[in-house]
Amino acid sequence: MRSTILAMAAAALALACTVGSGPVASAAAWPTPSGQQPVSATISVSGTRDGGMVRYYGTGPLGSGGQEEGQSPIFKLANGAVLKNVIIGAPAADGIHCTGTCTLQNVWWEDVGEDAATFKGTSSSQTMTINGGGARSASDKVFQHNGPGTMYIRNFQVQTFGKLYRSCGNCSSQYARHVVISNVTATYSGKTLAGINTNYGDTARYSGITIVGDSGKKIVICEKYKGVTSGEPTKIGSGADGVNCFYSSSDITYR
Repeated sequence: MRSTILAMAAAALALACTVGSGPVASAAAWPTPSGQQPVSATISVSGTRDGGMVRYYGTGPLGSGGQEEGQSPIFKLANGAVLKNVIIGAPAADGIHCTGTCTLQNVWWEDVGEDAATFKGTSSSQTMTINGGGARSASDKVFQHNGPGTMYIRNFQVQTFGKLYRSCGNCSSQYARHVVISNVTATYSGKTLAGINTNYGDTARYSGITIVGDSGKKIVICEKYKGVTSGEPTKIGSGADGVNCFYSSSDITYR
């Protein structure tokens, strides 16, 4: 009987710890590279490429390490491509470009360059899925959305960043863009999880967000802009509204 009672107590304690752990118990450890590969010209990817956890970094024309716009990427993904198990080191140039639907699986950015990844293309049905991995040291944006379609950011961690996601504020061609952010851990310091253009019908949806070390709640969950096709966009507000920004207090956990 005593052993049965002890077993039941242990099970109850384990359940209590699980329930109280919030949407994300802990972020995965940053990976150790299995090797290194300098990249002096953009690597084109079609189909599936498994990087085997090698660290890729820019050199020569891709090795300036600057933040200027218009840099070439380390990887350029064709429509339908999958890139997985990759570490992008510094210099990172303009990270990864997706020219249509693409998947980034377990991709890590040690020191984000101009942007970590940019979603291009022209179809409203295209998707870019980031599943797993993480990014840190992004002085501005992590994920940039220039084409139409929907970006999914799942099971991801981000540290020391400007914006995790930004729908292009001043692209010459503007679209309704959508982002779904789920099971993401963001560590302060960071500024914004997503910036969207409400005048073009953008939406941002959130679930299972854990924010670490932000006792003052300074990280903006959803920042709203009036986008333009030239000049600079105007910041017009922030916060959930059930129209463009979708989340409730239960979707955000602070630790």
